[in-house]
Amino acid sequence: MAEQDPVPMAQGAGQRLGAPESLGISTLDPGHRPPVMPPGRHVTVRVRMLDDTEELFDISQKASGKVLFDLVCSHMNLIEGDYFGLEFQNHQKMIVWLDHIKPIIKQLRRPKHTILRFAVKFFPPDHAQLLEELTRYLFALQIKQDVSCGRLTCNDSSAALMVSHIIQSEIGDFEESYCRSHLLNNNYIPDQMPLIDKIMEFHSKNVGHTPAESDYQLLEVARRLEMYGIRLHPAKDREGTRLSLAVAHTGVLVFQGHTRINAFNWSKVRKLSFKRKRFLIKLRPDLNSSYQDTLEFLMASRDCCKVFWKVCVEYHAFFRLFEEPKPKPKPLLFTRGSSFRFSGRTQKQVIDYVRESEFKKIPFERKHSRVQHNSRVQQNSRLSPLPSPRHHEVPTEHGAPRVDSPHRRHWTESALVSAEDPTASRTARLSPVHQRNGHDDRDRASSGSRTEERRGSTRQTHPEHLNTGVVANSPRLSASSGHSHGMVNGQKSLELCGHSPDGRLPSPLTSPLLNDAGSVRTDDEDEVRRKRFPTDRAYFIAKELLTTERTYVKDLEVLTVSFQSAVGQDEATPDSLKNTVLSTFEPLHKFHTGFLREVEQRLALWEGRSNAHIKGDYQRIGDVMLKNLQGLKPLSVNFHKQSEVLLELEKACRGSRRLESLCRDFELQKVCYVPLNVFILRPLHRLIHYKQILERLCKHYPATHVDFRDCRAALADVSEVVEQLQGSLIKMENFQKLLELKKDLIGIDNLVVPGREFIRLGCLSKLSGKGLQQRMFFLFNDVILYTSRGMAATNQFKVHGQLPLHGMTIRESEDEWGVPHAFTLVGERQSVVVAASSLKEMEKWMEDIKSAIEMTKTSNGPSSDILSSNLTDGNKCPEDSSVDAESEDDLTSPHSSLDKPAPHRGNTMVHVCWHRNTSVSMVDFSIAVENHLSGNLLRKFKNSNGWQKLWVVFTNFSLFFYKSHQDDYPLASLPLLGYSVTIPTESENIHKDYVFKLHFKSHVYYFRSESEYTFERWMEVIRSATLPSGGPRFLNSKEPLPH
Repeated sequence: MAEQDPVPMAQGAGQRLGAPESLGISTLDPGHRPPVMPPGRHVTVRVRMLDDTEELFDISQKASGKVLFDLVCSHMNLIEGDYFGLEFQNHQKMIVWLDHIKPIIKQLRRPKHTILRFAVKFFPPDHAQLLEELTRYLFALQIKQDVSCGRLTCNDSSAALMVSHIIQSEIGDFEESYCRSHLLNNNYIPDQMPLIDKIMEFHSKNVGHTPAESDYQLLEVARRLEMYGIRLHPAKDREGTRLSLAVAHTGVLVFQGHTRINAFNWSKVRKLSFKRKRFLIKLRPDLNSSYQDTLEFLMASRDCCKVFWKVCVEYHAFFRLFEEPKPKPKPLLFTRGSSFRFSGRTQKQVIDYVRESEFKKIPFERKHSRVQHNSRVQQNSRLSPLPSPRHHEVPTEHGAPRVDSPHRRHWTESALVSAEDPTASRTARLSPVHQRNGHDDRDRASSGSRTEERRGSTRQTHPEHLNTGVVANSPRLSASSGHSHGMVNGQKSLELCGHSPDGRLPSPLTSPLLNDAGSVRTDDEDEVRRKRFPTDRAYFIAKELLTTERTYVKDLEVLTVSFQSAVGQDEATPDSLKNTVLSTFEPLHKFHTGFLREVEQRLALWEGRSNAHIKGDYQRIGDVMLKNLQGLKPLSVNFHKQSEVLLELEKACRGSRRLESLCRDFELQKVCYVPLNVFILRPLHRLIHYKQILERLCKHYPATHVDFRDCRAALADVSEVVEQLQGSLIKMENFQKLLELKKDLIGIDNLVVPGREFIRLGCLSKLSGKGLQQRMFFLFNDVILYTSRGMAATNQFKVHGQLPLHGMTIRESEDEWGVPHAFTLVGERQSVVVAASSLKEMEKWMEDIKSAIEMTKTSNGPSSDILSSNLTDGNKCPEDSSVDAESEDDLTSPHSSLDKPAPHRGNTMVHVCWHRNTSVSMVDFSIAVENHLSGNLLRKFKNSNGWQKLWVVFTNFSLFFYKSHQDDYPLASLPLLGYSVTIPTESENIHKDYVFKLHFKSHVYYFRSESEYTFERWMEVIRSATLPSGGPRFLNSKEPLPH
């Protein structure tokens, strides 16, 4: 075998590239000798491979770049190495390719502290031109990196299709539960969550594809994308427009953003040159072309020009020439211009060489096949190092990066055990639940079945695991620390023999929670609890029912206790309102208090606090839900009274200023953490929560499970009720939102009228004589209102004007006004030019407005004249006066309910959208309240060491934090609009399981959940609040609103 060959270069590429099961073919003979090394002092150079492993190469300082590159190719048994190159960051912080002609010492100022990256340099137009399977595999790794970091942009379908081929190569044929878990734990593309179903659909069609076939299909999809192989170089044209230049096999390309706007084929280019910061393209004369003879682009510096010019020279030579260009003779006295030239074989020479030569075919190993692997999704496109089964011993230099984190120390320990003890290879593959028990529990857990291993392996979503790739059975680990082990120039330092018979690598997660001595431990009790309590997914689904039921009962108490004591006891409150509220919510509160008690008792038995759990009689929840949902049927009349409560409350507030003031004061209390009307609709939303929980249970259980029949029966019951109430729920949500907006706006006489539907609100910049001014826009099915925030203490928004949708047209006008993301609303009486904060925001607004305009053509909507009389002077927009002057008008608003302005809720979605310059739609509001979640989380701030345990409630686009679930009001809240939810990166040193990160600008919070299921659910509901909606939702125009 090649592994036993004493020659340093004798080991196959697979020894650096992965697991032993999926074998490919490389054609470079194992005895192929590395290039001759010139004499002189030697230095150690570190090279990061495409699979993120790192190799050390000992070379002479006087050696040329080609010597090092040939050494790398020889080390990998790569014969088509001419498509690749070594790139690095030079002393000017620019990414450049290693020059094959110049000596190493002249290119790398500090070789010991420089990491060179082995990467694809030349992207051929057809992957069929790549004759070696190993070459195509390396190309596939490059595509995977480019897709992960967002460099290779494409539409959702193409992204999902590429990921399906990647995971087919990694985990094999489609299996729904395993595939879904793998995708939830591994991010291959930015914003992957919405595409999981589409990826799985494509993956199911790839059954039977080998890893080599999957690589081929991946390259087939990638090569058709516009950004395939594109590396952008920033530039400007003569007018100062920001552009990007790139080079491909066809010629020089010009991009604006990620859109190609021009291309100059090699056949049309006469000369490429640069002068100082100017990059020049001289074209061949063409009578049919309108281009000038010479095109000029301005780049950041002369060095930027030179770097791009060199890449162009090499691309032209590689793809257009038949053979390597001859070196120019050196002039005797003076030199003019650069002496740089392409060094290496051209594509034609490579193809001819491989076809005409006969090489001994030897197997190579694929690193990721049949192993879980995580791609990092973050701003930095360079990935963390990835150790191979034969890890490399990298001597730690003083001040070198990536030193010895606790996680790396643990991998080193498991590597040592695996090398010394053959039995360790079996124990190292245990499920994470067993692994968390530490080394003492390994022998006892080693009897677990392979099925248990696989199910358990999907259970870890360690913060570092999701982004740095450390998951069960994943080879993607942090490497290059001072304690790593492996090879230098292919010579074995320490060999890991921890492969299982089925080809899996030893799991790196023996116990990252227990072994991370470098971090503060504040959750030991939770860790002990996690070991003892059930780990079945059904248990955590049932626990979600428990935690959300606790929150729901507390929400009912807001109406039955807090509201009654603050408002109901006042003489200004009509008896009819008191009776309606009590008769509607008191029976519900009593019933759900009993239901909560039963769920708590069942979960206590399920967790094993008595001997009943031994029989398994109590490890289910469907019977409890079925019994109580059937007991809830007599109260179904209460669900139909929600609109009656809303109408009664609104009518009473209109008739009594005292009551209106009491309700407004109550909404300012801490216990009323969301608008009062939202609490009124909670019972309807709770039925949807029951339906979602039962659907997850039915999907989890096999049909033969003891709990399946009860869950399915309960699901049928609750689905029937939800279907009956769905139409009225949509109308009541719209009515509730109109009432809420009415409180946020000043200058409206009749916002809440029959037939009016809310569609979207958000922040846009309105173009006026003073330039772009921030305004809040409100889109309804008949009119658009635009407002600005007043300076008074009311926190309300003053309406400036209205734009009826009848007869309106809309068009993009970015080019017309020179304002990014601008569009024009052309009404019958006036036109308004507005600009969104991003292209996505503009598309959402334009889609909703166009849909609303179409609806006005087919329906007789409400009257569009909804402004107060003092603001409807010909619909003239008072943009000529400053925004600051509006504060005086706020004090005398005709709709003010009191003689002096009263404080108003300053944390509504209108205010959040204003401050974060975004928008939300009615569909977004509905999704946010239906995706309710609560439970215990551990929170950590960016610069803190310990974790704080909190009770967290997600609803209404926000997280609310309590000390415990028994608290009556939250300690703090965090509106999530504008936030991004991601996984901590390796550099953040969060060595814990199931951690997600919320960040907005400089605000960063870490949250840790107790299980994989709860982690997935928190990620799901938080992302549901930030993902764009699929368009407006309109009511049936034939059905009246509940008012």
